[in-house]
Amino acid sequence: MSTVEEATSTVATESLVQRIKDNISAGNLGSWPVVVGLMLIVLFFSFKADNFFTPGNFTNVITQMAGVTMLAYGVVWVLLLGEIDLSISFVSGVAGVVVGKLTLATSSYQVAGIIAILLAVAACALIGGFQGMFVAYIGVPAFVVTLAGYQIWQGVIQRGIADQGVIVIQDNTVNDVANKFFTDKTSWIIAAVLSAVYLGSVAASVVGRRRHGVAIRDPWLLAVKTALVGAAPFLVVWICNKDRGLPFVLLLMIAMLLVLTYLAKRTTFGRHVYAVGGNAEAARRAGINVARVRLIVFMISGAMAGLGGIVLAARLNSVDLNAGGGTLLIDAISAAVIGGTSLFGGRGEVRDAFFGSLLIATIANGLNTLNLTQGVIYMTTGAILLFAVTLDTVLRRRQRKAGR
Repeated sequence: MSTVEEATSTVATESLVQRIKDNISAGNLGSWPVVVGLMLIVLFFSFKADNFFTPGNFTNVITQMAGVTMLAYGVVWVLLLGEIDLSISFVSGVAGVVVGKLTLATSSYQVAGIIAILLAVAACALIGGFQGMFVAYIGVPAFVVTLAGYQIWQGVIQRGIADQGVIVIQDNTVNDVANKFFTDKTSWIIAAVLSAVYLGSVAASVVGRRRHGVAIRDPWLLAVKTALVGAAPFLVVWICNKDRGLPFVLLLMIAMLLVLTYLAKRTTFGRHVYAVGGNAEAARRAGINVARVRLIVFMISGAMAGLGGIVLAARLNSVDLNAGGGTLLIDAISAAVIGGTSLFGGRGEVRDAFFGSLLIATIANGLNTLNLTQGVIYMTTGAILLFAVTLDTVLRRRQRKAGR
């Protein structure tokens, strides 16, 4: 390496280190805390439990986190506004009841599985819009509206299947949402397509930057990141193929992550959501229709709750009176917050929900492999949530001091 190349490399490294220091001092950590925490947790359980770091358990974690992740995607959008949606768990239960009833062979209004899924998601989006109207146009606090919804939709579930108790879902299309696994060959093809799409998007971004004369900051770091992310699909498929194959729910989680991230980061509506969450009054003065933004966000939350409810119902092949109950609501909100989305609005990304759900599912799975009680899992998840909220509060103060 020449002297000029060494000097350039040294300057680039110092620039990267300084930027990292600046981000830490300003409280801009992004998803790094949960990623590092996840790595440490995986290492811990790998040494503590012999059956934790296995292909079968890896696949189990993916299927276990899928339903919560869908709900958490919607939670991120609501939190970006600085609002909360306490009804999502039982809204998801409503979706399970809808697909269950619409696919019953004995029903006079039986429809195809895919139609039932679409109708269930649409119904939950309308529920979200109905609740959002009270928040957006009347000004009722979201906490009160969705707390009422928590009770109302729980009652709808109880009323809807009280005479049956349990609805067994026999439609293969619905059940495949959570239980389908691709063949080895198909899994490799999917990995190749995902990797190619990612590499193509990075290349297009680089070309676009060069065309507009924008310098690429730390090109070596971009190259390393591109190589790691591009190889990730092949690693995941390699592990999954040692068990049952690549689960469909993983593709569903990735697909919704990409769609919602694009909506949040690359569209005018997404920028309006961040603006309203940062300062609603300033956004209103800038000409943004704040009420409409809030309404659509609650519809997104409802739709994602519906999709999550379908995944949860499909995983059990049934829906019962307890649909949407238990710790589902807490897990979904915790996933978004632990992943890095601020409770105070205006800061967070959809991927936070994915990382947070993965962390919660990994902890629960690891503690189960150690044969610990459910109480320990609850206490551990609660402690991590408290830590995440405390960290968010501290980082928020640092950002204000740094003028961000």
